[in-house]
Amino acid sequence: MPYFMYITISEEDRIAVYKMDPDSGDLEHLEDVAVEGRPAPLALHPSKRYLYTAQRGINQLSSFAIDQATGSLSLIGEAPLVSDPCYLGIDKKGNYLMSAYYGAGKCAVHPIGDNGAVVDAPTEQLDTATGAHCMQTDPSNRFAYLPHISGGKGPNAIFQYRFDENSGKLTPNDPTRVSPEAELGPRHYCFHPSKSILYFSDEQGCSVTGYNMDPDKGTLEAFQTISTLPDGYEGQNSCAQIHIAPSGKFLYAPNRGHNSMACFEVDSDTGRLTSLGQVPTEPIPRAFGIDPQGKFLYSAGLESGRLAAFSMDQDKGTLSPMQVYDVGKAPMWVLITEL
Repeated sequence: MPYFMYITISEEDRIAVYKMDPDSGDLEHLEDVAVEGRPAPLALHPSKRYLYTAQRGINQLSSFAIDQATGSLSLIGEAPLVSDPCYLGIDKKGNYLMSAYYGAGKCAVHPIGDNGAVVDAPTEQLDTATGAHCMQTDPSNRFAYLPHISGGKGPNAIFQYRFDENSGKLTPNDPTRVSPEAELGPRHYCFHPSKSILYFSDEQGCSVTGYNMDPDKGTLEAFQTISTLPDGYEGQNSCAQIHIAPSGKFLYAPNRGHNSMACFEVDSDTGRLTSLGQVPTEPIPRAFGIDPQGKFLYSAGLESGRLAAFSMDQDKGTLSPMQVYDVGKAPMWVLITEL
């Protein structure tokens, strides 16, 4: 089956579409899809038939149908947004799109129509706090989490919600939030593929924090915080996205400033992380993606406009540099899927 990669090139108002060879990891540029207004976050429907992007310059959401043979995108709907979202997430049933608004301090839930398009006003819109950065539902589709960064801008907390998959309604959980003791600034998160564990990238803390999730209550409890930086580094840095390999054996988080990809091994019993060191990347690695097999990692340099490809050692989790691709000004999101 073909693999395809979608990259939002924010300062050039387009989505770049690539075909990926699942054996070699090589990329072939197929087309560019014009999307006005600084497209940034991407989200893929669970059916893999629809792709969504938020245009942060014009506060708009665009929905696309994906040609299953060619990976090509066709616009099927547009919807106005309350502000400029920094993250989009789709619930596990594919009925609702969630959005997090950093500057406006909000989150919203939009219904997805039978044709895959988002065109209606949100069914849920909540005022949260400045620094809201990411929103997803857990594998059971009953809970959702909204991290807020710190750094003097946000509350340095993860807001916890119950999610009704039938109505799209969000209800504050009890407790309503979990707050790190240190000024970590939780930003993005990913779920372990087989355990009730979440890992958060800490923007200000330059670290990753693992949380155990109560599968019945949906509440989080931290069990480890580990640095993404090498010992002795004193330069400026912040963390961004975070991804775990499909096997659940390895986890990766980029350093913006140190300009590296932090690599971790995941303990198969406890979920605790052990650092495997850092691998140099393109400058300001804000966005990256891992292919569905967990064989290749692609890191986009926001400052350089290049995409660095790495092969992933299946046994050790280490990264080996491959080809570097010129993709365009300000790549903001890297999404890879098998169709």
